[in-house]
Amino acid sequence: MIHQTAIISPDAVIGKNVTIEAYAIIKDHVTIGDNVWIGPHAVIDSFVTLGDGCRIFQFAAIGAVPQDLKFGGEESCVKIGNNVTIREFATIHRGTQLGGGITQVGDQCLVMAYAHIAHDCHVGKQVVLANNATLAGHITIGDYAIIGGLVAIHQFVKIGDYAFIGGTSAVSKDVPPYVIAAGDRAVLHGLNRVGLKRHGFSEQALSALKKTYRILFRYGLTTTEAISRIRAEVELCPEVENFISFIQSSTRGVIR
Repeated sequence: MIHQTAIISPDAVIGKNVTIEAYAIIKDHVTIGDNVWIGPHAVIDSFVTLGDGCRIFQFAAIGAVPQDLKFGGEESCVKIGNNVTIREFATIHRGTQLGGGITQVGDQCLVMAYAHIAHDCHVGKQVVLANNATLAGHITIGDYAIIGGLVAIHQFVKIGDYAFIGGTSAVSKDVPPYVIAAGDRAVLHGLNRVGLKRHGFSEQALSALKKTYRILFRYGLTTTEAISRIRAEVELCPEVENFISFIQSSTRGVIR
């Protein structure tokens, strides 16, 4: 059902069983999947793709040009996965040429009210951004991460899979997978054991991650020394390998 007051570009591609409520605006070069609901006064700007089953609540704005002084009007886009919920007044901006031109949100994410995803961010699947969470440009968020309310994350920061960032935190360095971080500036508060158990992590994996965490952050070793010790002393399950790979690939440095 499309309300008679909705404004929809003839260039937009609308899937099956889509509801577009009163006064919503759908601009040029937009593709909307099947079974999507777009609430009243929502704005889907140009060069946006919405996957199947998305729910876009009232006054959300997706696809506006980036808040970046280097942006020169180049073509760029926003890609939203399947079954994503974007709540009231949330904003998601298009990418820039410098960042690859794409801002992306993975499947089954929840973007709560007033959250902001800036240009060139890449958000994994089943991520939760709580109210007023703010991502600056070029941020990468791993799968299943939870970003608490009023969190601010610096440009180019990477957040690992299954990480939990406590509310009102300011994050200026990379946050490894599987951990809890909180504070201004954010520091580590141990493994996200509750979250990992909820996601079905085995006791074997939890034990290996606990040993890995201690060696990296509690023994006073350099990163090279810690990784060598982990490889010698810890059972190298995929979760530990992911942890090590994240640490080694960090360019901003990792919080401690």
